[in-house]
Amino acid sequence: MTMPSKIPAVQWGRKLPRITIDAEKCTVPFLCKKCLQTCPTAVFRVDRVMAKEKRLEEMDPRVDGNYVLSVRRRDKCTVCNKCIDVCPANALRIELG
Repeated sequence: MTMPSKIPAVQWGRKLPRITIDAEKCTVPFLCKKCLQTCPTAVFRVDRVMAKEKRLEEMDPRVDGNYVLSVRRRDKCTVCNKCIDVCPANALRIELG
């Protein structure tokens, strides 16, 4: 008896979009979260910056640079541009191959 083959999660031949986040414009993503709430496929996530030990004492989301927006699932992006439309800082850019 043969086992069913597993369907790959990535479609071969599909070019993934390039998502650029301007960290100088997007300074407090943990407070804003508009792109996180709008994206239907959950492409983005907010990460804590662990570079400086003094920041570990108080991880206040209102302080610039304590949190940074990153792309978690670029392969799930459908290029709907909803995140670009709702970004108040105009910090996101999506380019197709």
